[in-house]
Amino acid sequence: MQYRQLGLVGPRVSALGLGCMGMSGMYGPADRAESLATIDAAVEAGVTLLDTGDFYGMGHNEMLIGEALRRHGRDRFVISVKFGALRDPAGAWLGYDARPAAVKNFLAASLQRLGVDDIDIYRPARLDPAVPIEETVGAIADMVQRGYVRAIGLSEVGAATIRRAAAVHPICDLQIEYSLVSRGIEAEILPACRALGIGVTAYGVLARGLISGHWRKGEPAPGDLRALTPRFQGDNLDRNLALAEALRGVADARGISAAQAAIAWVAAQGDDIVPLVGARRRDRLAEALGALDVPVTPADLAAIAQAMPKGAVAGDRYPPAQMAHLDSERAP
Repeated sequence: MQYRQLGLVGPRVSALGLGCMGMSGMYGPADRAESLATIDAAVEAGVTLLDTGDFYGMGHNEMLIGEALRRHGRDRFVISVKFGALRDPAGAWLGYDARPAAVKNFLAASLQRLGVDDIDIYRPARLDPAVPIEETVGAIADMVQRGYVRAIGLSEVGAATIRRAAAVHPICDLQIEYSLVSRGIEAEILPACRALGIGVTAYGVLARGLISGHWRKGEPAPGDLRALTPRFQGDNLDRNLALAEALRGVADARGISAAQAAIAWVAAQGDDIVPLVGARRRDRLAEALGALDVPVTPADLAAIAQAMPKGAVAGDRYPPAQMAHLDSERAP
């Protein structure tokens, strides 16, 4: 396993992180035994970074990871937790709460479900429009001082918000969607992070499976959030699968899979970037890990990018209501 430093103040983590959201039903039914076996395989391969959210399965994901921690030992992992998203019993999204009191309440519940004394990286899932980012980060900073949190992260915020947060407390990393088809961070957000010494944990590197080479029309399954995502609907899906097929052609010519090409491209954009892969099966994890061994040349990277030109993807990455919560998508 290769390792990367996550920003100036963050931990040293595996060069590929495991995003665990899909293990709690967000992409349709999940297999608990296979999920745990996938975490086991990740540990054996040297993966240290596990990413979760307290609203993934409303605690289910944290309890699943807690079981893995008990099996392997707390010191084998760097745990990243997002908080603040609100959902009702039917799973509907109700907005975000990042008030200081809510921060500490959410943290207390996460510590209990994970069965740990502290969390390595704690971050608001989105910017709460009713709460200044300074107040949210200040509350997490208090938890750092008290030993419950080791480092502070952000998620899906723009450059101005990043600067305001960093003025309150050093920020470890920004978690944000970044892939061949989601390159919006390159203009303002990534330069701001680099100027401040903030790492990037890139999720959605396979666009939720869209460019993995495995997606087929007729999916997704019931309960899969992709059913509501514009990139997976109608004519958008046809156009995007054509892009995915072009990527597959470039990958095939190099003896790798489309997923490996997409992951390798993100990983090659800088040593300050750590791709997160949402594998919930051992075979998908093994494929993703293979991307770290892909010897990509500048010519290879150019060919991969040419197969999926910047801005070519059809459709937004979230439904309109969720896009409205993305500070990262607002004009600077």
